[in-house]
Amino acid sequence: MTLQYDLGGLAEGQSGFAVPQERPALIPAPDYRDAAGGVAGLEWRRAVDGPKPYPRVHIDRSIRLTMSDGVTLRATLVRPANRFGQPIRTPLPAILNMNPYNRAVLDGLDHALHAPVIGKTVQTASAMMVADEGPLAGATRITRTFSKGLWDVFGINRNLVRAGYVQVLVDVRGTGTSHGKWQILGSREQQDSLEVIDWISAQDWYADGVGMTGWSYSAINSLQTAGHRPEELKAVFAVEGSEDVVRDIYITGGMPSAFIPLWLALVNGLKWLPNPATAVADVLRGDAYRWLSARVKSPATEMPSLMWGFLTARDDRIFDDPYFAERDPAIENIVCPTFTVGGWHDLFGRSATRVYSKLQMEPGRKQALIADGYHLDPGFGHERPFAPPRLDVLQRAWFDRWLKGVENGVDAYGPVTLEQQGGAWSCGPSFPRQEVAPRRLFLTEGPTGTALHAQHDGTLRSSPASRRRSLRIRPSLRGFVSRDLAQVTAGAAIVLGDSFATDARFQEEAALSFTSEPVDRPTQVSGEMNLRLNVSTTAHEGIWAVTVNDVAPDGTSTVLTNGALTASNRALDPSRSTYTDDGVLLDAYHYLTRSRRLPVPADEPVRIDVDLVPTDAVLAPGHRLRVDVYAASLPRYLTIVPDLIKARGRRQQLVLDPAKPSYLTFQTDGELGAAPVPIVAATAQRG
Repeated sequence: MTLQYDLGGLAEGQSGFAVPQERPALIPAPDYRDAAGGVAGLEWRRAVDGPKPYPRVHIDRSIRLTMSDGVTLRATLVRPANRFGQPIRTPLPAILNMNPYNRAVLDGLDHALHAPVIGKTVQTASAMMVADEGPLAGATRITRTFSKGLWDVFGINRNLVRAGYVQVLVDVRGTGTSHGKWQILGSREQQDSLEVIDWISAQDWYADGVGMTGWSYSAINSLQTAGHRPEELKAVFAVEGSEDVVRDIYITGGMPSAFIPLWLALVNGLKWLPNPATAVADVLRGDAYRWLSARVKSPATEMPSLMWGFLTARDDRIFDDPYFAERDPAIENIVCPTFTVGGWHDLFGRSATRVYSKLQMEPGRKQALIADGYHLDPGFGHERPFAPPRLDVLQRAWFDRWLKGVENGVDAYGPVTLEQQGGAWSCGPSFPRQEVAPRRLFLTEGPTGTALHAQHDGTLRSSPASRRRSLRIRPSLRGFVSRDLAQVTAGAAIVLGDSFATDARFQEEAALSFTSEPVDRPTQVSGEMNLRLNVSTTAHEGIWAVTVNDVAPDGTSTVLTNGALTASNRALDPSRSTYTDDGVLLDAYHYLTRSRRLPVPADEPVRIDVDLVPTDAVLAPGHRLRVDVYAASLPRYLTIVPDLIKARGRRQQLVLDPAKPSYLTFQTDGELGAAPVPIVAATAQRG
């Protein structure tokens, strides 16, 4: 029997997005556009939290897989077991997780979450730690993930295995206790994933298909593997993956991120830790010697080259390069059903919507769920009224549908499930919302009285500046107390307070601010957006960072999205930039290659287009839209030393010129004092 529910309690907008107003009643109406999944969502949860066909799991941490080039990968095999702990013999579907963070860490998490007394205590305490406001709000966002299924998706998922799956967790080559050199998502590593799937399909405990899953790195690996179309791969559930690591976080706008060296140091450190569960056997078999030999040959993979490139710009990997091209998942090639989870302020925020849009399959077989969150807190707000089910619940429903053929309605969920910034959860058919249209707001010199704390209090309005004026701006260190810092620390900085998450006024003291008139009704901003700036510098490089904010009547300024660009990287690739049907530039794609860098003349204005992370937000009545322009934002965006030398002692200027206006092009269902973008102007933008 298929459970169905009524949408009579939903308020529906023009886009078909539905925001629940009351709990739906059980009547024959096969629609699942409630973000909670309606009655079907309740059934998905019962399947995870209720009785399982198998009472226990059997865990073998000593699996050795030999790849075609002779390198040995180490894996953990988790199988359903009877009440005596013996693995059952029935062939079952398999779930694969390729992980660089050392299976010893996954074992520690598994013990913490499932050990008698301790595991239940951790999950109960996590569920009870709820503080949406105050000094503990940031901390509880992260701790709540322990009761929301994130860590089951990341590591060993005992509930999933007891439901009739086999789980295989593999240390990526060169990490954990696997041998070889870490490839960081390279072609050989991708080949390993394909060979592991081949190994799984040849085992006597396997039947029916392989699913891939994971969070962050493992999500990227899953998308990469799916792009190769292995026959046995039937479904993917990927939490916060990336389709373009260069523009997401590695060298955003031509500027390296402080996150990358910290992350490389973490993985390189963890790869030196032997797994206690197999340490003695590894010594007796000689595996420990081969593992140690591989580590000595590459003790700190990519860290020396990263430092050399940062100091000298002589390593091509400090620019967009074929090195990265082979690491980007071929999303357009994926044919298996794919569910992706993202966050508006995730490290990979640009990819949150782009993966879904690039998947060439019908909605339902592809799904996207995007929260108002960071890299470290996916799922924290799930299971509230009208919010999505837990991540482990969605994962189980997805694999039940596509690996076991269970008609559970998950393919009718979404397909685009969004937590609107400033609003609520909703489901709809597409992103951006269908009722929005391109608009343009110009940066002008006139004050609004709302940003007197900033370096300049300007206006966003429907017509360009009336006279030419140059506004000077200097770099500052205020980015260390900002949402930029929260993003680059994967969300960890939100534990430090509101200035790192929901109030940008401290950072804005170093900004040129431009604010719109207040809206008189709820006004949606949805999709890609672009900021055209006319800028100059006294040096030969300009460094620019921008945010777009929601400003409340009490002055609180909350960052909705951000972007950055160095002036030398302003060259656009029109074939990969995003335009409306009328040719309006909405999303600038910069080459970011060494050969495409442009000279930056001193004291001569140049026009740059700063691409902003796509977002979805609603401005409440009385709220305003604001653009903040900064001369850098440390440590979110770092400047390589050669560029820093070119820019030393610089004075940057935003030049407000009626003949060459600066403006924000975005998509909204309101006016905001904005003018529709004329087709003539759009044609000029292409040049």
